[in-house]
Amino acid sequence: MTSNVPPIGELLNTAHHSAVHLEMRDAYAVSNENSHFKHWRETGERPNDPDSDYWRDWTTAVRRTVARGVVMRRARIVSEPVTEYIRYEHAGTPINLAVGEQVRWLPRRLASDIALPGNDFWVLDGRLVRFGFFSGDGALVGHALDQNPATVKLCTSAFEAVWERAIPHNEYQIHS
Repeated sequence: MTSNVPPIGELLNTAHHSAVHLEMRDAYAVSNENSHFKHWRETGERPNDPDSDYWRDWTTAVRRTVARGVVMRRARIVSEPVTEYIRYEHAGTPINLAVGEQVRWLPRRLASDIALPGNDFWVLDGRLVRFGFFSGDGALVGHALDQNPATVKLCTSAFEAVWERAIPHNEYQIHS
């Protein structure tokens, strides 16, 4: 694990045709989301303006990437009934879609026969993997880059297998 891994926004600037992201945790303890998650838990409301302070960094990066012709896809493997955090993510996903990401959801019970890496990851252009490492309670603890062809192949095939089975966001019904 290296501490000098560029932020994903910077890496997206290097993508030419594809950027795929697989998320496999049922909860993330991302510090910059804490107050927003608390607000959502109390009110059921999430920021819904892609240009709000909360979303701006991400939506700017996605819009810039998609405008260059890069296809951005995100798949989430989730346990059902879903956790409170997954309901929170689901409620915010319309923003991802509005700026050009494609998002699908796969119930974990349908992923049992898919060979999956042990960590969440991004694959850029089928050439570079960026792993995200999380503690047991969901706090981000680091990232690593990997260009080993075998690792890239594993992650790419895992993502594609998940994507093929996953349900588009607008069709996925949250079970809590």
